[in-house]
Amino acid sequence: MKSLMQATLVGAAAMLGASAAHADPITIEVTHFNASHNVFHEQVAEAFMKKHPDIQIKFRNSLPSYDEQHQSLLRESMTNNLPDVYHSGFHLLPEVVHQLEKRGQVIALDDYMAKEGEAWVAANYEPSILNLGKVDGKQYGIGFNASTPIVFFNADLVKQAGGDPENFPTNWADMMALGAKIKALGGGVDGFAYDIHAWPDDWLWRSLILEQGEQIMNDDNKTVAFDNGSGLRALKLARQFVTDAGMVMRDFEQSRQQFAAGKLGIIFASPNSARGFSDLIGDRFALASSTFPVSNLEKGVVPTGGNGMMILAKDKAKQDAAWEYIKFATSAEGQTIAVLGSGYMPTNKAALAPDYLGKFYDEHPNWYTSIKQISRAAPWGGYPGTNGVKIWRMQRDIIGTVMSGETTPEDALAKIVEETNTLIAK
Repeated sequence: MKSLMQATLVGAAAMLGASAAHADPITIEVTHFNASHNVFHEQVAEAFMKKHPDIQIKFRNSLPSYDEQHQSLLRESMTNNLPDVYHSGFHLLPEVVHQLEKRGQVIALDDYMAKEGEAWVAANYEPSILNLGKVDGKQYGIGFNASTPIVFFNADLVKQAGGDPENFPTNWADMMALGAKIKALGGGVDGFAYDIHAWPDDWLWRSLILEQGEQIMNDDNKTVAFDNGSGLRALKLARQFVTDAGMVMRDFEQSRQQFAAGKLGIIFASPNSARGFSDLIGDRFALASSTFPVSNLEKGVVPTGGNGMMILAKDKAKQDAAWEYIKFATSAEGQTIAVLGSGYMPTNKAALAPDYLGKFYDEHPNWYTSIKQISRAAPWGGYPGTNGVKIWRMQRDIIGTVMSGETTPEDALAKIVEETNTLIAK
């Protein structure tokens, strides 16, 4: 009897073990913006799943911009149809937290990080990167992609215009003057592109304020701080891009095509364009890059674009699996895959080691330019409330009328300030 019972228990244990071994893996649904980024996201996920066969990564459809993806997410939150992991633009991350936290749809990552230990955190992430994902003192996101605005230029056109690619201008006046000389070469060549009037978010607008060493918001966080000389200087500069620097107002994708075709001298873009431009240009001309002009060398900074990974899963098992994915995607290995597939800066400092990206950066200086100005990298930030997307679309339309000469910088600034403060208050 005893042996029969033992045999039964052994058999049951074996069945349970077999059942566990063949249990279905946990599936994590992930949302990121921009379908053109699918390739490197999928490469990161594939590498992760090889290490974690018990976790499957499934991507939802991507929308073209952070702002569009953000609005879609807020709609999904109303129907409880959120992804398990969400890549939020840094500037919209506080709004995501404030909207989802009150419904229990987002979790802070502090407990997970505490379990990993302080030494692990210090070995992988700079405080400046972690700060991009903090809201109200808690860690809600960890950076996956990071970027600061940089300048790409056609070194061949710079030479033809009498410039020196090895000593490319680092201030606005000289850079615009060079753009005008490139435009003067003729042959359908344009000199300059700072496509703030068509940019999908306010990254380039904030750059023109922050590089002056000025604030976007007043200390009370209720009204904008650029209702003084900083906003006016930014708008006047935007107009000068067209009048003085050889810029033609186009959609930013059209400017990218013009640049890749060798018909544009200087273009401002994200460092993730390093990969795209290199592929598009090939050996058609010599591609080079430079840091963003900063007029206030003491206090001037540039906004850090990119996105942070957040956990929106409700189920504890999915939350744990999501953390494992975030941990890998932001690790030195995950970041090496993401950076080589995109051109973004790595968010894991260990990824700069020779075994990962260090040697690659030595051989590909255009990919390293954004890291040169990392000491000036500041949070992108956002506006309080829920009207961030609406605010930028309003600002962008008005800025466009300044650049085209339809509105004076003074009139435009007054309108931007009034309407921005009104939308913040709502």
